[in-house]
Amino acid sequence: MSILIVAAVRAEAARITNHEVLITGVGTVPAAIALTRRLATGPRPERIVNVGTAGALHDAHAGVYEITAIKKHDFDSAAVEGITTPVFPRWFTLPVTGALPTANLVTGDTFVNDSALRDRLAAEAQLVDMEAYALAAAAATFDVPFTALKQISDSADESAMEHWVPSLERAAQELADALAMITS
Repeated sequence: MSILIVAAVRAEAARITNHEVLITGVGTVPAAIALTRRLATGPRPERIVNVGTAGALHDAHAGVYEITAIKKHDFDSAAVEGITTPVFPRWFTLPVTGALPTANLVTGDTFVNDSALRDRLAAEAQLVDMEAYALAAAAATFDVPFTALKQISDSADESAMEHWVPSLERAAQELADALAMITS
């Protein structure tokens, strides 16, 4: 099976060697542009798997999760209903393999490192990242099945930045192991 692995930064996919890997850059706009460019110009993969780190919005979460649903948290599509036809759903619902624990994810262009924002987002999801919703939208546009694997790198609070960078080596190994588990 032809699987395209997509990550925001090279360190997140550093241990993945047996698949094509696309590095997009951080945030929804770079992610959407990079994946759209790849899907428009290269051979179409049979599946896209986004691997990356995420902040935990609840204290009990650790390890790698397969994402069941993704929402863009910093754009309220309900606010523009009636003005324009929504192009993408508020939530992308994803099929899961059952091989890993699952969680809902919210995506936004803000690196979440604030307890008040963390608490607000925790009412909707267990994890937060900065690319998955945009990647799911690009994959849906090209009708390619999409999976997201997220490794908990930090607690999405004031300590998030000091924990994110040191977590990347462990994240790379855990994500490679999780990928092997769902693709074998």
